[in-house]
Amino acid sequence: MDTQKTILAFALAVVIFLLFQAWQEQNAPKSATPAAVTHSMTASRIPSTATATSPAVASPPTTPADTGFQPATGPAVPFQTQVFAGRITLNGGDIQHLGLRHYPQAVDNPAPYPILDTAAARLTVQQSGFVSGDGQTLIPQFTAPAHLKADDQPIVLSGKAGPLTVTKTWVFQPASYVAEERITITNSGSAPWGGSYFDQILRNDRTESHLFMSIFTGAVLMHGGSFSEQSFGDIRDHPVLKAGPGWAGMMDHYFLTAILPPVHAQTEVYARPSGTNYVAGVSTPLPTLAPGQSTTITQQLFLGPKRQQTLAAMGRGLEQTVDYGWFAIIAEPMHVVLTWFHGLVGNWGLAIVLLVIVVKFIFFYPSAISYRSMANMRKLQPKLEKLKKEIGDDRQKLGAAMMELYRSEKINPMAGCLPIVLQMPFFIALYWVLVESVSLRQAPFILWIRDLAIPDPYYILPLLMGVSMFFQQRLNPAPVDPMQKRIMSALPVIFAVFFSFFPAGLVLYWLTNNVVSIGQQYLITRHIMAAKD
Repeated sequence: MDTQKTILAFALAVVIFLLFQAWQEQNAPKSATPAAVTHSMTASRIPSTATATSPAVASPPTTPADTGFQPATGPAVPFQTQVFAGRITLNGGDIQHLGLRHYPQAVDNPAPYPILDTAAARLTVQQSGFVSGDGQTLIPQFTAPAHLKADDQPIVLSGKAGPLTVTKTWVFQPASYVAEERITITNSGSAPWGGSYFDQILRNDRTESHLFMSIFTGAVLMHGGSFSEQSFGDIRDHPVLKAGPGWAGMMDHYFLTAILPPVHAQTEVYARPSGTNYVAGVSTPLPTLAPGQSTTITQQLFLGPKRQQTLAAMGRGLEQTVDYGWFAIIAEPMHVVLTWFHGLVGNWGLAIVLLVIVVKFIFFYPSAISYRSMANMRKLQPKLEKLKKEIGDDRQKLGAAMMELYRSEKINPMAGCLPIVLQMPFFIALYWVLVESVSLRQAPFILWIRDLAIPDPYYILPLLMGVSMFFQQRLNPAPVDPMQKRIMSALPVIFAVFFSFFPAGLVLYWLTNNVVSIGQQYLITRHIMAAKD
């Protein structure tokens, strides 16, 4: 294998990898959920004390019946913090609309990004209530507080849900994406009451995708320390109900909504269809309340961006929603370095450039080996052309003659392969860092690049990248095979078109990598070509 074939193989491997990633997310079968912890939403549950041979004992339902819940309507209480602007409905006491003030909807639309929204196209809302022992779903009806709260102060709602008197208190910290809800219920009836409290995120099945880039959208569950993603298709085919401590939520590209009960609470987490929509939630069993008896439960909601450092600091495994793919062990420190560079220069585009320079420095010596091999092959080009003319179209004979020439000249054509193989995991890791990092969302670079997370609107970066590939090829030895030569000549154009659909941050990475490589390769090639035989 000569160096040109290595370069071609690497380029094709990148394309195949990106296509495979997109196909895998959309079509690869998911492993079935273990029967021991997965149940139909309408099936009775087997108590933990039951053995494999003991009969199943029916338990009362703990999650609301699948009635196709719709967003609540009616009056709502507005609130605002440093990071939130939202409304809490009096029908259920839930957050029905929530905008993230530090995350505009678009570069040209400064309105807060609606992480919770009742609009049909963006439907994502919180829903909560009670399920009684006989399976009846009770949604509290609250009255508006006498005085609207000041910013960041608790919102206290009082109301009724069947025989229950309910007080729900929402607590917001000034600059936190975590909201706390405290629910106190009192049995105001004349008979004992038992049941559970559920809290869930209802969402439509809208998905997010970019050409050749698959982005997971769906439910995320943590149960018994095991994290799982459930696509909408999975939820439709295999609804999930798991007993034990955990949390549940919904995720899209950059943002997460999650219900977080206390760490050791004995709850049930679930994901299932709800009419034409989907829900992921947590059900918390309540003690049986005698008339006049009360109980209080407290839990949190995370409603914000998937910033890995923030999520990891919560200690609940939320950071696993940031998926860096197969090479996460490389991607995570790369993300740390990228963030550090941004802290120095204050520009994510420049931080990408500096990160590429660091990666190239790490691989400086292996790359030098590759470039020396290419330079030696280029120096040998006249002799290869002479062999081609003498042997003609006999490929087998030509290949043997070329290998003999390599041995006589003490040139190893495979020397260019290893550095490329070593750098492939780093390229893939950085690819996922740039795709998954919410920090690059709407992050400007220079001049016309106002958002590194979307394609270059004027295709200037992809064009420059194609030009850089053309100049890089000029430093490489020309292929002997005419067909291979035509393919190599077309690669800059193919990649320029291919990368015009990619986020500008990724194209900037590739362009910077090419420019630095050209500089290193040019110096090495000039030195070797100038040397006397």
